[in-house]
Order: sequence, then structure tokens, then C-alpha cells
Amino acid sequence: MTYQNLSDLDIQSDLYQLFETKVLPPLGQKPKEFFAAFSQALAEFTPKNDALLEKRTKLQKKLTDYHRSHQEKPLDLDHYLNFLTEIGYLEEHPDPDWRLEVKDVDPEIAPIAGPQLVVPLSNARFALNAANARWGSLFDAFYGTDVIPNEAPYDITPGYNPKRGEKVIQKASAFLDATFPLAHDSHGAITGYQIQDHTLMAKGPSGWQPLATKSQWVGYQGSPEEPKAVLLCHHHLHIEIQIDPSHPVGKSHPAGVKDILMESAITTIMDGEDSVAAVDGEDKTLVYQNLLGLIRGDLTAELTKNGQRLERSLAPDRSYLSPKGEPFALKGRSLMLSRQVGHLMKTGAILKNGEPIYEGLMDAFLGTACLAHDRLKGLPFKNSATGSLYVVKPKMHGPEEVAFCTEVFDRVEEVLNLPPHTVKLGIMDEERRMSANLASAMAKAKERLIFINTGFLDRTGDEIHSIMDWGPVVAKGSNRDTPWMQAYEWGNVYLGLHHGLVGKAQIGKGMWAKPDAMAQMLDTKGAHLKAGASCAWVPSPTAATLHALHYHAISVAKVQEALSQNPPPSLKDLLTPALLDQGSWPSREEIQYELETNTQGILGYVVRWVEQGVGCSKVADLEGVGLMEDRATLRISSQHIANWLAHGLISLDEVLTTLERMAGLVDEQNQGDPGYQPMTQDIHSSCAFQAAKELILEACSVPSGYTEPTLHKWRLEAKKRG
Repeated sequence: MTYQNLSDLDIQSDLYQLFETKVLPPLGQKPKEFFAAFSQALAEFTPKNDALLEKRTKLQKKLTDYHRSHQEKPLDLDHYLNFLTEIGYLEEHPDPDWRLEVKDVDPEIAPIAGPQLVVPLSNARFALNAANARWGSLFDAFYGTDVIPNEAPYDITPGYNPKRGEKVIQKASAFLDATFPLAHDSHGAITGYQIQDHTLMAKGPSGWQPLATKSQWVGYQGSPEEPKAVLLCHHHLHIEIQIDPSHPVGKSHPAGVKDILMESAITTIMDGEDSVAAVDGEDKTLVYQNLLGLIRGDLTAELTKNGQRLERSLAPDRSYLSPKGEPFALKGRSLMLSRQVGHLMKTGAILKNGEPIYEGLMDAFLGTACLAHDRLKGLPFKNSATGSLYVVKPKMHGPEEVAFCTEVFDRVEEVLNLPPHTVKLGIMDEERRMSANLASAMAKAKERLIFINTGFLDRTGDEIHSIMDWGPVVAKGSNRDTPWMQAYEWGNVYLGLHHGLVGKAQIGKGMWAKPDAMAQMLDTKGAHLKAGASCAWVPSPTAATLHALHYHAISVAKVQEALSQNPPPSLKDLLTPALLDQGSWPSREEIQYELETNTQGILGYVVRWVEQGVGCSKVADLEGVGLMEDRATLRISSQHIANWLAHGLISLDEVLTTLERMAGLVDEQNQGDPGYQPMTQDIHSSCAFQAAKELILEACSVPSGYTEPTLHKWRLEAKKRG
């Protein structure tokens, strides 16, 4: 690894070259001056970052001492809350009725409610696909997934199956009838669409007729007599009925409809955190380079599809004529938010006085410099119409850490010559102390806040780590039904409603982890909207298109209005530990199954992270079902095993034996991957296996149960070995 020296900073050469040649000059920044200002900021903020991490350690020590001393005592929540207040874990709200003050927010943040994608920035093709997932084919989403069962005569065949196509058209027509009903007939019976006297008309058994709600039609392409597309709008979301009687699919539709495009992934989190494996300057350079390319609009990626070499790039805006014949355009891309790393990790990508620096501070300055290109003139696309730069900040523990984050961005804006509060902030509510103090934490960023989101897996991992010594916790999947989880999920929504996020910021919910189970997602994920979320995470563009159906079926605005009358969550419920009753521990078979599920999941994810540098992937579970995994799933699984090991439900020998056996299973599941390195080939020298074992055995001592220290260590070792 070679470095460029600038005074007291040593910057990895590729990283420096990227900023020297591509990032800083268009911003009017001179590299020496920028990095000198960055170095000065490091000198000021590093001690503050140190102190925040030290506070985490001290509070956890006090929690551990309390939990150990109360293992055999009846639960006294009043006493526990008093204790948490005394040690500064719980903080009083200085202004319980504060209101959000954020300005210059794009409509994708509010008032539009819709799906949100999360995609690793390290993969340019995936990132481009996600950005372009603003629009998705409903016909493809129905045809290519289990929403229509893959059974004869409607099965997916090597060529187009017209029987399955008929089912697709039926389901699409049912959606149109429910969302954009005609005055008389079903869309499935329509034989043509026209624009007559500035009104969309459809020809059916009852003759020419308008929509039941005429204002839902907002535009078209082509001519009034033979439109190529008609544009409809409902709940701020658009759909485009594409018409081409000569198209293979259009030939089979009575009105020549070849597809329905859904406005799908309204926003996308371009992730430089949980879903990437960025451990050094080389990796971080790729992350920043892809982010810069997305913002500047010149990122491309090559791929091979059906034997053809293709180049993927960002989609252009979509052009239409209004009902009066006036041209207008709709954005062709998802609004992009950049997720940076948290406060914990340091990186050797840049050294100050020979020592690694905090990666979160590097992301704040260097990552935001990439985002700032969106404010330049002459680029082909604009991410934000308002000039705002959107950052999502994960893994913060309470108000003081949020205040530190906003202070850092104050300095970033000063260095980059940006107006105050240009950087907007999304806060991940995924740590126990954050949940317990969420209102105060949000208030610290009230002029920047555009997003709060629950993260079930990370939050559960931190819950287990926080109460590790209190007793054995419930089975991993049982947390969804615990008092703390119910209070956590409702608290996120309640505080968003109470403090004025409606119409100004997103209230988010978590990921659908089964990318192949789209029928199940379609049946169940509407619950996130009914719980008050204005956005929820999906794992793929196809999932975004299907999830968009929920936002048409459910009015988020009406749900939020109704929920605003509900009482606040219970702090006692939030802090009630989800412990097993001593008299009702799981059976040996249940314990072993939980151990196998956790170890297999850990190994399946870690082997790709450590050996291949893949930070997010579809990992087959114990039953072979593909689940989207990132570091959050790893955190909860390793913490859960460590808890049961600490309290005697399982033994060390059982853990090690199961790990070795599951390594063999994971090797079998990955036999078709040409780049895969089997762990059992030399299990005791396998970086991936050693990392998985360390994640479990060191889970009690690692800060907050985070997986990054272990993963980074073993990924760097794997890269060293080549």
C-alpha cells in the first residue's frame, strides 16, 4: 500500500488521486488546502469521538454490573429506570414538544410515500440498477416471480408462456380496476385508449368512457388518437400504461397494452456501510468513486446478458405531454441517500501522524465532497431538485452522538463552502440507548432530520449485548413478539408523528429479507404501511415494484392521521428484558436447532465477506431458502449464541462442533460458485472460519457487539494472503 504525504496526513495513493483529479477540482477545492482543513478537523473531532466511545464502554460496564447483581431478583422496572437515569443512560427531554425545522426537502422524502432500496455502493451494476428502479415493469414483476405460482399450465417456460401472460394481464387489470377504476367497465375489457377533448377515454363494452376520477390521468406520450402511453397518478405515485399492439405482449392484450410501468423505488440508500466490505484505501476508493459517478451521472457498468455485452448507465428522465398538450418530465431515477459509517471504526486509508483515523470522520468530509457535485451546473442529472445532500448515519447511541454528528457536518459545510444545513441527516434507530432517547436525539438534528428508521436485526443485536449478563434471552425469532420490540417499532412512528415529520421527513421500517418470496411479501409487507411507515426497505428492484402496490392500496397519510391519536409507547416496555423463564427453557432439540441456524447463517455470510469481499449477498439458510444478509444479521446471530453460551444453554464444545459441521454444509451450498474457497479444505487456517469462530467467542467483549472489528481484521488477512 503506497501513500501520498501531505504534512501530517498520509493518504492511500489511489484515494488521493481520485480526490486530487476528480472530486476536488470541480468544487473549486485545492487538495492541499482541503486536506489541511480536514487534518485540522481531525485534531478537533478525534478526541470528542474518543470520549463518546469511552462513554459507551463505561455505561455498558455499569449495565453489566447491575444485570449481574439482579440475575436472581424479581424484575423491578421502576428501580431499573431510576438506575438508568442515575448513570446517564436515560436523558430527560429538554423540550418534549419540539417540532421539526428542516427545509429544502425533495418531494421523494415528503410527501411521496413509497418503497426504499438499499444497495452496496461497492457494486456499480447493483447501484445503477437500484437508481434506475424508480420505474419498474409490473408485467415482469408478476411474470418472473412466485406471485403467480410456477405451475402448469402457467409455469415459467424457456420461451414466453402465453398462459402465464394471460394471468399477468388479469392481475394487472385487477390492480388498475382497484386503483384507477373506469366509469363503467373493467380495464381488462378495454379495446383502446384515446385522448378526447383533453380527457382520457377508454373504449369498452359500454362504449367510450373516462376514469371514474378524471383527475387521476395526468399525461400521455404519442398522439391523442393513438397514445403510446398514458400516465396516471394515485397517492402521489405514477403508473404508465404502455401501448404497442405490435409488441409480442401487446398483441395478446385487447387494448394493445404491452406493459405497466410502476413508479417504484422512490428513494435508494447507496450504502457504504453494512452491505459493503470496505476495509482499506483500495476499497474506500471504489466506494467513493461509484458514489461520485452516480451523483455526476457518468457511472457505467458492463455486463453480459444472453451472450451479449451490455453497458448499464443511469436512466434519463421520462417525457410526457400534459392533458393540455404541454410537455413535462418526471424523474427517471430514485432519489439517492448516502449511508456513511458510524463512529466506531478507524481506517488505514488515511493516517494522521502515522495512526489510522476515524472512518466516520473520513466519510463525513470525503463522502460529502462527492455528494456536493450534485450542486454543480452542467451535469446531465440532478439528484436533488432542492440542492440538498442526503446522508444516512447509522449506529449512533443517543443524543450526544447525534449532536456530535451535526457538529461535524457544520464543519464539513464550512470547508466545502455549502450553505448551513445543506446536508440532511437520516438517523438509524438501531441501538438500545438511541431508542430510549430517540426524541432528544432527533431534536439535536431537527434542522437536518429527514429520516428515522427502525432496524430490527441490529437493534436486537444491541439489545442482547446490552443485557448479556442478565440472563438467557429468548430465541432469536421470538423477539418480534416481546414488549420491547412492540414499543420500539411503535415508538419510531409515534415520535415521528408527534414531532412533525409528516409531510417533511420519512418514517421508515425494515427490510424484506427473502428476495425470492415475493408472494409472501405481497401478502404481508403492507403491514409496514398500516403501522405508519412512509417508506420500507426492499431487497431488489422487482421487490420495489411489487411493494409499490401496497402504497396504492393503502393511504399512508390517512393511516398516519389515525395513528396520531394513539398513546405514546411505554418506556418500561421498551426496557423490559426479553429473558427466558428458568422453568421454560427450550428443549435440547430446539436449542440445537437454534444453534445450527445461527452458526450456518454466520458462516454463510462471513465466508463471502472475508474471502470475496462481498458485503451483502443472498445466503441460503438451513433449509436452503435464500435470505439477504448483511452485518446486522451477523450481529444478532453471534450475540445470540454468545448469550446462550454464557448462561449454560449450550457448551463451548457444542458450539465448536456445530461450527465445523455447518462449515461443511455451507461449503456444499456454495459448490456452484467458481470463486468460492471451501472452509473445510483446511478449516483451521481458513480466514472465514476463524472469523466466524471469533465473532462468537469474542462477542461479549467487542464494543456493542459490533462485527466490524473482527470482519475487518480477517478480511485484511485474507487480502494479505491473496
